[in-house]
Amino acid sequence: MSKSPNILLPALGGAGLVMGGAFAIANVGYGSSEIALLQDRAAQLETTATASAAKVSEAAAQAKAEAARAAELAAQVTELKAAPASLTAPAPQRDGTFGLGRDALAEEIAAWDVDILPDGRGLPVGSGDAITGEEVFYDYCASCHGDFAEGVDNWPVLAGGFDTLGDKDPVKTVGSYWPHLSTVWDYVNRSMPFGAAGTLTPDEVYAITAYILYSNDLVADDFVLSNENFGAFEMYNKDGFVIDDRPDLEYTEWRAEPCMENCKDSVKVTMRSVFLVQTPPEGGSESVMNHATIDGLPSFTAAGPSHIPAAATPQPVAAPEAKPEPKPEPAVAASGDDALIKAGQKVFSKCKSCHQIGDGAKNRSGPILTGVMDSPMGAVDGFKYSDGIKAAAAEGRTWSDAEMAGFLAKPKAYMKGTRMSFPGLKTDEDIAAVIAYLRSMGG
Repeated sequence: MSKSPNILLPALGGAGLVMGGAFAIANVGYGSSEIALLQDRAAQLETTATASAAKVSEAAAQAKAEAARAAELAAQVTELKAAPASLTAPAPQRDGTFGLGRDALAEEIAAWDVDILPDGRGLPVGSGDAITGEEVFYDYCASCHGDFAEGVDNWPVLAGGFDTLGDKDPVKTVGSYWPHLSTVWDYVNRSMPFGAAGTLTPDEVYAITAYILYSNDLVADDFVLSNENFGAFEMYNKDGFVIDDRPDLEYTEWRAEPCMENCKDSVKVTMRSVFLVQTPPEGGSESVMNHATIDGLPSFTAAGPSHIPAAATPQPVAAPEAKPEPKPEPAVAASGDDALIKAGQKVFSKCKSCHQIGDGAKNRSGPILTGVMDSPMGAVDGFKYSDGIKAAAAEGRTWSDAEMAGFLAKPKAYMKGTRMSFPGLKTDEDIAAVIAYLRSMGG
């Protein structure tokens, strides 16, 4: 019994050696696999580190370039601040382009470059005289502004109004108000005639501008306006505009919370718009003349407009006053050459915009002409005559056939100082006919 363990020892030793060898071999296989994994991981980390270093280097280079550009722009800003300000200095040039679009063609630039400066820069080559301008003005402008630039209905008056800018109701015309001739030329060129803007040729614009000057008695009828003498012409009101310094000098003295109610006991609309702007269903806009009268327009009180019943009750709108029917012009007298008188009545239509004649006639921009023949010059009561007519009246001159004929031919040339803007009748036949008609309306 005591020998049995010893018999098993050799067997156990052999099995242990076998098992130990197997364990060692297993450990060797595990180590090789782990080493391979670690080597792969190390290679990945090395690649990532290399890429990160490249990115850091690229970012540093970009930051350096941006810093240099910022320093360059700062230097340009400092240089621009130090340079004297000038509205005519050329814009700073930029190196390179943005890579957008294309260079504008010379024709495209010319089509847009139409602004005119007071000294004449920007004007196209051309010319026009006042006599030609009268004909062009009659064709394109007289329907709104009158044959003599006196204005029709509510359309603007272009002539007269001198020395009225300080009055309660100043007359602001091209002659009395506009400071630069370039404004006239540019406005006519770009905006006129109404409804057909931009259709006038440069020569026509020069001629119309010259005629407007002539209508304001600023030039003679043979005056020729061109791009060469344009800059030398000075308007009557060239020194009438000043810099508005009221915000700095006056506003703080009287500015207070404004009262925005009950300014008047009642307000009544007295006219309508000259034209109406309609919006068609398809879009856009369309201007049409407004032929409505002021009859039936509402009045306004603190309670509201009169067409609202609540406001109309305390203050009903008074019915418009009936206008007296205009008296018919008396029949032309039968004395004299009836055919000549009838022709003169037709020619006199050119004068009706300023002068009335016959029973019930009233002074307008010109005096009434009933009984004018053989009467003293400047004899119509209540009319403010020009210095030229006043001087003739002081000399005791009368409206004889010879005086009237000379005046009708060329008013401004015949009588210096007259405000009459009419350029004159062109033929002796028309002059004789008008004189015959005036004599027939002897009062």
